[in-house]
Amino acid sequence: MLVLTRKPGEGIAIGDDIKIVVMQVKGKQVRLGIRAAPTTTVHREEVWQKIHEENQIAAQVQSEQLEQVRAHFPLSSWSSSDKDQAPLKTRTRTS
Repeated sequence: MLVLTRKPGEGIAIGDDIKIVVMQVKGKQVRLGIRAAPTTTVHREEVWQKIHEENQIAAQVQSEQLEQVRAHFPLSSWSSSDKDQAPLKTRTRTS
């Protein structure tokens, strides 16, 4: 982890696209300004963690549901035209 000391008004650059500036220090709180492209998502860490957890749960549920559907419709019962369009393999994404 890189640790830097900055005063109000000073900042750091992350790559070419992100700049973080210390706006204010008040007691134990630090107010930061973040300049980034509109396409860059920026979240507080606890919000990002919640989004990540919910995405993991959603991906698992969809995978389980897909397996249940496949159990009811085995590939051998598909017509030849259906088999041509069937995916060869599905992947479960893990982080």
